[in-house]
Amino acid sequence: MKAFILAAGFGTRLRPLTDHIPKPMIPILNIPSLFYTFFLLKQAGITEIICNIHHHAVAIRRFIESSDLPGLAITFSEEPVILGTGGGLKKCESLLGSDDFLLVNSDIITDIDFRALIRHHHESGCPGTLALHETPKAAAIGYIGVENNLVKDFRNTRNTGLVSSYIYTGIAVLNPKIFQFLKEEFSGIVDTGFTGLIDNGGLSYYPHEGLWKDIGSMQSYWQANLDTNSRITGMSLKMNLAIGMYPHYISGEAFISKDAEVSCSVIGKGCHIGADCTIRNAVLLPGVTVKPGTAISNAVVDPFSTTIMEQNAQNRINSW
Repeated sequence: MKAFILAAGFGTRLRPLTDHIPKPMIPILNIPSLFYTFFLLKQAGITEIICNIHHHAVAIRRFIESSDLPGLAITFSEEPVILGTGGGLKKCESLLGSDDFLLVNSDIITDIDFRALIRHHHESGCPGTLALHETPKAAAIGYIGVENNLVKDFRNTRNTGLVSSYIYTGIAVLNPKIFQFLKEEFSGIVDTGFTGLIDNGGLSYYPHEGLWKDIGSMQSYWQANLDTNSRITGMSLKMNLAIGMYPHYISGEAFISKDAEVSCSVIGKGCHIGADCTIRNAVLLPGVTVKPGTAISNAVVDPFSTTIMEQNAQNRINSW
């Protein structure tokens, strides 16, 4: 089975970070977010991967091609004009072939068992299976209408009146049948491909109960680095064995003055933290220099900007 990773987006909600860094390369615990998906795919025995790219396309291609990812064959589908989730997938129809394939968004962190998802898909007999995640925030994020073990609606856009506490994870197993409903121009996969499958064979769903984090906004990105760290670092050993890297809080290639105080924070490669600095509940991306005597808290910092989170946010961060 092949995998298709949606990695062409602009990352608008993560600006200003994505002005300089491709969204799939923005690190979670010092590992590019896309590489968590590479690890899970390899662990599941899926080694043929197609990534669509557009925004910072050259940077994404160069970074991945220069990384040591043994056993993975990665093909890029570059979009000179962005095609959206539907058009981007349609463009790769010939690359994906005639077998079922896995679809994954690049802006999520999860520990989903792809093998279990694929088994569930095959047992369902449907041409598509969506991985769903239950959350009390479903109404705000976008609930999925389900009935009789099938997906029937997305935020009631089909006027079914069905409401649930499930959201779509950005992960699916799909049959090539979906291509007949996709458009070659810019389009979304939900209102073309998924809707087409609902009406022609059905969409089953697989409930994922483990780790799942959307990192598409600044707030969710910051929280993914800080308040789920134990679940993410729990993948460290297997991840290191699979792709030769693992999540960690403090880069071994960062300088931190012995007079600085760093707590509940992630410090990236090449960071330089001067004397008498205080860094709390912060994410410092690679290459940040913090001048002596500076205090940073509840923030995401890259070499060009600092984004402050809400001041009471530290109350929601798990203690380390």
